[in-house]
Amino acid sequence: MLKEERQNYILEKLRELNRVKSNELAIELDVSEDTIRRDLNQLAHNGLILKVHGGALSTHQKLYSYNESSVFNRENKIAIAEKAISLIKEGQTIIISGGTTNLELARLIPHDLKITIYTYSLTIAMQLTEHPNAEVIIIGGKLNKDALVTVGVNVVKVLSKIKADICFLGTSGLDVEEGITEVGYEVSFIKRVMIASSQMAVTLVTSDKLNTTQRYPVCDLNEIHKIITELSPDDPLLYPFMRKGLDVL
Repeated sequence: MLKEERQNYILEKLRELNRVKSNELAIELDVSEDTIRRDLNQLAHNGLILKVHGGALSTHQKLYSYNESSVFNRENKIAIAEKAISLIKEGQTIIISGGTTNLELARLIPHDLKITIYTYSLTIAMQLTEHPNAEVIIIGGKLNKDALVTVGVNVVKVLSKIKADICFLGTSGLDVEEGITEVGYEVSFIKRVMIASSQMAVTLVTSDKLNTTQRYPVCDLNEIHKIITELSPDDPLLYPFMRKGLDVL
């Protein structure tokens, strides 16, 4: 991975989690901690992050509500969200995971649609307050203060009892062989329950996360019904996923 790609990855993680650790980044990116420290030093020098002992903090305020300046790679995420909107129908019950791509999806949901949305993301729930016809159910649990999502046993219990038409999964890594993977164990487990509780599972993924893997598995490709990226469906990068029988939008 090139230096610019590494640094963009670090900035994306900070926008999602507000804090990163050098040793974890080194493992995720398969480089030395010295390389990560040099990346953090440069990003700090450019005023993009706040470097602290063992890692870095975001210089952005947390996304308690929609804030377009804090969304990395926003144009691609809007393109993905616009495709995903076509799958949402009147009267559906939907589960939405966290992440900035799903935040764009929540923003673009038509205001006249009467739907029920479950989420464990505080930022997405706040965004959905602007949608008067959407019944929004935020699932309570232990608060992950970095990602602003709820996790834990209660989240799993609630999700396991839902009969959803569709779930939209934000994705940290998507690989033909490894399927969907996540950075954190608790979120990876919650997403497995989301899939099991939904008739259709849709993964929203920017192209930079294709053919990448994270530490914790979520599911194999055969458990996903659709992949949505900002790319055209005839992009060669998507061919391996289509050969696995996946519907690519």
